[in-house]
Amino acid sequence: MSSRSSSLTHVPTYPARPPSKPHPMVSSSRSSLTRVDHDEAGCTSKDHILPKIADSMVPFKTVPTDPAKVQPSVASEWLVDPENPRNWSNFRKGYITAIVSLYTFVSPLSSSIMAPGLAEIQQQYNIMNQAILAMTLSIFLLSFGIGPLFLAPLSEMYGRKWILHIGNLLSIFFNLGCALAPSTATLLLFRFLMGLSGSAPVACGGAVISDLFNEEERASAMALYTLGPLIGPVLGPICGGFIAQTIGVHYVYFVLAGLTACASLVGIPLLRETYGPLVQLRQASRCVDSEKKLQPVEDRHDPTKKRNLGYVWVNLSRPWVLLFRSFICFTLSLYMAFLYGIYYLFFTTLNGLFTKTYGFSLGITGLMYGGLGVGFLLATFSGAEFSNILYKHLVKKNGGVGEPEMRIPPLFLGSIFVPIGLFWYGWSAEAHLHWIMPVIGSGLFGFGMMLSFLPIQLYLVQAFKYAASALSGAILFRSMLGFAFPLFGSQMFSAMGYGWGNTLLGGFAICLGIPFPIYIYYRGAALRAKSDLNH
Repeated sequence: MSSRSSSLTHVPTYPARPPSKPHPMVSSSRSSLTRVDHDEAGCTSKDHILPKIADSMVPFKTVPTDPAKVQPSVASEWLVDPENPRNWSNFRKGYITAIVSLYTFVSPLSSSIMAPGLAEIQQQYNIMNQAILAMTLSIFLLSFGIGPLFLAPLSEMYGRKWILHIGNLLSIFFNLGCALAPSTATLLLFRFLMGLSGSAPVACGGAVISDLFNEEERASAMALYTLGPLIGPVLGPICGGFIAQTIGVHYVYFVLAGLTACASLVGIPLLRETYGPLVQLRQASRCVDSEKKLQPVEDRHDPTKKRNLGYVWVNLSRPWVLLFRSFICFTLSLYMAFLYGIYYLFFTTLNGLFTKTYGFSLGITGLMYGGLGVGFLLATFSGAEFSNILYKHLVKKNGGVGEPEMRIPPLFLGSIFVPIGLFWYGWSAEAHLHWIMPVIGSGLFGFGMMLSFLPIQLYLVQAFKYAASALSGAILFRSMLGFAFPLFGSQMFSAMGYGWGNTLLGGFAICLGIPFPIYIYYRGAALRAKSDLNH
């Protein structure tokens, strides 16, 4: 054994195997990553694993996670390998989830923190068009939805870690650009770039949760991760209202730059790569013996040669394919997008409601967004536990076999709370009832929205092999509506009033949120069986 091989103490050593008996690595009829050969040192041979991983990039979540349920004849050392992210300690999984959630909290915070200061922005930049004024807030979401279309596939090619780091570092500079913008056009440009860089955590975060946790553990971690993109925009106006009122709206961007820098200071030294195929690829690279290292690259199957334009195109086009060719992905993403559009409609209309109707100051108006936040928090803690208990119950009834459709039932409850919250908020605002009434209505909507988002994201992660691409398609859809809804919200409520305007939105929520999830619950397995998009 070479001295180099013997010094690799951090790589687990396995018993030698006869070369005539290859060991299967992944039990999957659709995967080209079917076997791993070992040298006499027990290390994975790069001759076999590198081209296989590069060709297929099999997502880690397709690998079984419970060795007790795998037949000994097909069990792989990867299932019990300490470098397998699903075998990391609960402490390590926890802090990695917390770091990703921090990244995912800071970037959406940028989307709404300026909402209470829109009047000041209008005055400073002399913006006369209400649509342009709303766009200074919502243009963030335009690029926030576009970014994951290429960032998510890139994370499935090159890993999650540095996609997250680079996006967060760029956000620091774009926040400073917004703070110093001399004109409306410059402000819009940097807001657009902020959304692009800020989309990295949302593009990769759900896939990181899938990398770390198996199906039965995933709900609580996904709830923590999902809370970031939803609670961030709620806390943004609360902080932004007081900042804009005291020292000026432009200072919110200096605050954002500082928070983003702090997130990078924590994340860069602590975050580890979680994407299984890349971890295995690097493991194989470390284990290759010295004789093979002396061979020219051309004699080995260098995976970088596989990454031509065709390979890149297949990966970058995958989110579009999943979104528009899968009925399941499209309908669930459409419902998420509709709720997200209403959510951002609150940011451009709630401020006017409480300043004009109730006479509140900017700082106090920012506190009124807290109703949404309370709803999100209640749904996070109760919904995650409820989802886990119900999923385990359904798995047990199904003979221990879990199906993605078992994630759908909590969505039924969330779809009921959404229209209730909209009706409550709209008609209490229309009647000028006590200010707590529309706040309660917004909280009911937030509760239903969070209770709907969690099962949809869990379903997409479990049903589709390329989790990051499936989620990025959904993010594109919801960000587009989040961008569009504020552009017409003020006009709609001016013409219809808060009562009938929210009644219209509640009616659409019923049409999208009740029949389609029921259909997918009963027919989802058959639809997936007819499609090759989830394999």
